[in-house]
Amino acid sequence: MDLLAHENSSNFHLAMHTNLTPFDHHFNKFLTRFQNHQTSLPMQELVPNSSSVSNNSTSDDADENQFSSSSIFDERKRRRMISNRESARRSRMRKQRHLDELWSQILLLRTENHNLVDKLNLVSESHDKVLQENVKLKEEAMDLREIVTELQICNSYSIFRDLEDIPL
Repeated sequence: MDLLAHENSSNFHLAMHTNLTPFDHHFNKFLTRFQNHQTSLPMQELVPNSSSVSNNSTSDDADENQFSSSSIFDERKRRRMISNRESARRSRMRKQRHLDELWSQILLLRTENHNLVDKLNLVSESHDKVLQENVKLKEEAMDLREIVTELQICNSYSIFRDLEDIPL
């Protein structure tokens, strides 16, 4: 029976290292016990008597200790799974909040970009109008200079004419 307890113990450690689910672990343990009982025990030994009870006490204690350590392991694994699920859920929620914030930033920046493009277009149109007005004013200034120059020339001719009329 100590051999059976040792085999169960090694199965437990094997289950821990191979990442078996608790169901797989318990099923393998059941199978091992069932096969050992079928192959090694005659039918009369399946019925407990006083000698087999005393022999089984250490095996039962080992099984009970193994079961309690297995249940502790299973409980820790279950709590870890729950904790991991919660952590993953929180992470998904943070990611979703971050995406929502980014989308709202995109909308805000697009709106701001459209407003700036509109302002740029208005300033550009205004700039074009100012350039056209500037060209027009330069042309008027040239025309006025020509008129002033002509007036000055005409005035100087009239002075010369006035000089001709003066007797010497």
